[in-house]
Amino acid sequence: MSDFLNYTISLGKDINVTIKGVIFIIVFLAAIALVLRAIKKFILRRIDKENKNVFKTAFTFTSWAIYLFFFLIAMSMVGVNITALLASAAVLLVGVGLALQTLFQDFIAGFFVLFDKTVKVGDIIEIDGEFARVEHIDLRTTRAVMLDNKVIVIPNHLYLNKSFKNWTQNGEMIRTFISVRVAHNSDIKLIEKLLYQVASENKKVVKEPAPLVIFESIDESSFEFKLFFSVLDSFNAREPRSELLFRTIELFERNNIKIPYPQRDIHINNRQIL
Repeated sequence: MSDFLNYTISLGKDINVTIKGVIFIIVFLAAIALVLRAIKKFILRRIDKENKNVFKTAFTFTSWAIYLFFFLIAMSMVGVNITALLASAAVLLVGVGLALQTLFQDFIAGFFVLFDKTVKVGDIIEIDGEFARVEHIDLRTTRAVMLDNKVIVIPNHLYLNKSFKNWTQNGEMIRTFISVRVAHNSDIKLIEKLLYQVASENKKVVKEPAPLVIFESIDESSFEFKLFFSVLDSFNAREPRSELLFRTIELFERNNIKIPYPQRDIHINNRQIL
């Protein structure tokens, strides 16, 4: 048994460790893991829910650093040449670092997202024109549910490389609008009145801040109006927009208000070419 425990394993030039040393390292690191787990549970019981994800991320980084530190101490205690070990590991780490560059970007981005709270669980985000509600954030990815109930997995490095919108950074309520165009001969005061009526009738439109009708522009074939309004459910904001548009068309038809099509006048010269 003694010969087995003292059997030496060569891991490279000047890097040797016995079976007994390997067992010691495993037991030593297992003890460190138990201590860290107890510390994690103790702290998690005493912090609020909002900060738990941030703590878990920080604790994960810290834990790996602690494991590495005590692993090197354990290796040194069993007689391994740490200098030679670090020199051999440095070459390997350079190659691994180049291969896992994107993965490291994900980790770094995830760390900053969690700590500066750019995006939080429950936020409504828009990225590449798609809306989604954030369900989970970890170090590498963000999982979100889209409007059609599909789950989208977003690598965290995209937050660094692409611009995105957080529709709920300032709260669940959002301000949105519908846009309509009417013919030049329309009664603009009646248009304004009908748009305010559309907003007041819809129960999903909040009273404060109040809806606002803006005469946006005049072009060659139409007047453009925008109805700005606020809703509480930012994730389903398309639904009240659709309802407002349906009701707007209904009221316009009832009041004989025409929605124009782009048109051009063409003058034909019939004179003969000599």
